[in-house]
Amino acid sequence: MNPKKVSESRTEMSQLMMPNDSNYFGFVHGGSILSIVDKVAYVCACRHASSFCVTVSVDQVVFKEPIKVGELVVFKASVNYAGTTSMEIGIKIIAEDLLTGKRRHTNSCYFTMVAVDKSGKKHEVPKLILENEEDVRRHADAEKRRVHRLMQRTDK
Repeated sequence: MNPKKVSESRTEMSQLMMPNDSNYFGFVHGGSILSIVDKVAYVCACRHASSFCVTVSVDQVVFKEPIKVGELVVFKASVNYAGTTSMEIGIKIIAEDLLTGKRRHTNSCYFTMVAVDKSGKKHEVPKLILENEEDVRRHADAEKRRVHRLMQRTDK
């Protein structure tokens, strides 16, 4: 299996937030955002693995700022780490006011995705080629999160 560059699977998706995405206060439900983020993570992981992928975990998601109905939400994803069968996908979420062009970083999160075949059996993913200092930093941070996740699993 040939290694792949981080840039080969980088994914960006945008969605306009509509009234059906909102709560009583006119802000977007966190669940609506998470549903979209899961799809973005899936696309990014599938691009890297060239196969089906499933969500295994989502690291803590902190909503820094509310997102309003009528804002365009941009989801930027990349593979931060590729193990044997799993990948960490980092996602940055940005809300944009379309009238002013002002953008706000509203939250970030990390999904662990696993590559599977049509029967749901895990299989190997390509190694990751880090292309720049930012990729190296994200990879190092992802390795630390991976160790922490593994420790949490064995603490039970």
